[in-house]
Amino acid sequence: MPVMLGKFTFALMILMWLSGCASRDVAIAPSTSSAEPREGLSMERVLILAHAQQAIGTPYLFGGNTPDGLDCSGLVEMAYRAAGMRVPRTADEQFRALPSANTPRPGDLLFFGERSKATHVGIYRGNQQMIHAPGSGRAVVSVPLDIDYWQQRFLGAAALAP
Repeated sequence: MPVMLGKFTFALMILMWLSGCASRDVAIAPSTSSAEPREGLSMERVLILAHAQQAIGTPYLFGGNTPDGLDCSGLVEMAYRAAGMRVPRTADEQFRALPSANTPRPGDLLFFGERSKATHVGIYRGNQQMIHAPGSGRAVVSVPLDIDYWQQRFLGAAALAP
């Protein structure tokens, strides 16, 4: 009974969280339009977001791509693998290989760096939030994107999930 209740509670929390994400998509950069399109999320996006959300609190581990430890591109690799999609291993390889998106939707990737080299990647959660593995000594977290640090380093977004 406790295991069943735990799974039910987790599923309910994911559904409530996703309903908030699906209600409004916000671009990381200021948009010329005041209203973003409202679209439902594919099963792949739901799985990506659920696995990224579940990874919150996982310790950072350089080169890690398992629940025992994750780096930024390892988080992406793990979450996308759970949705049946393969992505390149590093942030820069992902940035160069995956199709770009003008306005990110929940489940898309956000790339950061300097000039044209991506040194960091996160998963867009929606509502100006990103889930990412920030670095050594820290754990996977969800952070707001509307701060100067992210805006100044933003290179672009990629959309692999339907």
